[in-house]
Amino acid sequence: MPASFWRRIAVSLARVTRLLRFVVPWALHLLLADLVLSASLPLAVLSPNWTYDISSKIAESVWSSIQDICERRNKANIIFAGDELPQGESAIVVANHVDWTDFYLIQHLAVKAGMLGRCRWFAKRELRWVPFLGWGLWAMGMPLVSRKWTQDKREMDRVFHGVVARKWPMWLVAYSEGTRFTPRKHAEAVDWCKAHHKPVPKHLLYPRTKGFVATVQNLRKAAHVKAVYDVTIAYAKGATFMSPPSFVETVSHANVGDAWKMYVHVTRHELDSLPVSSEDLAQWLETRWIEKGDRLESLKTELTRP
Repeated sequence: MPASFWRRIAVSLARVTRLLRFVVPWALHLLLADLVLSASLPLAVLSPNWTYDISSKIAESVWSSIQDICERRNKANIIFAGDELPQGESAIVVANHVDWTDFYLIQHLAVKAGMLGRCRWFAKRELRWVPFLGWGLWAMGMPLVSRKWTQDKREMDRVFHGVVARKWPMWLVAYSEGTRFTPRKHAEAVDWCKAHHKPVPKHLLYPRTKGFVATVQNLRKAAHVKAVYDVTIAYAKGATFMSPPSFVETVSHANVGDAWKMYVHVTRHELDSLPVSSEDLAQWLETRWIEKGDRLESLKTELTRP
C-alpha cells in the first residue's frame, strides 16, 4: 500500500478518536440536561420565572461546552466584524441561514455579550412531540413554530408574554429566510422576486417578514428589549465560498481554522429607530437583506483570497 493510503487511514482514525473523546461526554451532558429540563416542565406552570432562570443556566452549560470544543479545542477561525454589543442586553436577532454550523457564530456573539444562556431560537413545531428534547425546549421557552403565521400566533403570544409581562432577558433568534440556503431554493427565490418586482439579494433567499414584524411590534412593549441585531454569516473553504464545516467536522477536526474561515458580522439597530407601521417594518427588513447580500458579495473575494 502507498504511504498516502496509510496517512489517510491514520488521519481518519485520529478524527474518529477525537470525535468520540469530545462528543460522547457532551452527548451525555445533553441527555442529562434534557432529562432535567423535561422534569421541570410542570414547574413552568407553577413557577415560570424560576423555571426560565434555571433552564437558562442548564442551556448555557450545554451550549458553552460545544462552543468550547469547536473554538478552543479544535481552533475554529471565527472572524468577528461589526458592532460591539452591550453586555446583558436583550434583543431581537435576525440572521441568514447557511447550515447547522451557524449556531456557533451566533453563540460566539452571545458569549461576548454575556447572553448565551438567554438565547431562544425559533425551532420546528414538530419537536414538541420528541420525548425529552422537545419537552426540554418547551420548558425553556423556545418558540416552536410551523412557519405559518396563522398557526403560530398562539405560540408566539406565549413567548412574547414571557418577555413583555415577566420581563425575561432574552435574545430571540430567527433565521428570517425560514430555511437554509440552497441553489434550488435560491432559484425559486429569484423567480419569486421577479414575479413580485422585488430586488434579488445576492447569496441569500428573500426574507419572510410576517414573523419579524410581529416580533418587533410585540417586543417594543418590553422596556428592556433595546435593539435588533442584524447578523451576517459567511464561510469559506479555500477558494469555495459559503462552504461550512459539518457538525462532525467541527468536533473531530483537530484544527478547524486551518480548513475553514467562519465569519460573523453584526450591526446593532436601536429598536426605537425602526419604523412604526407593519409595512415599513417589512420594507426595513427587506432593505437589510439587500445590504447583507452586498456585504456577502464583497466578502466572497476577501474570504477566498489565498
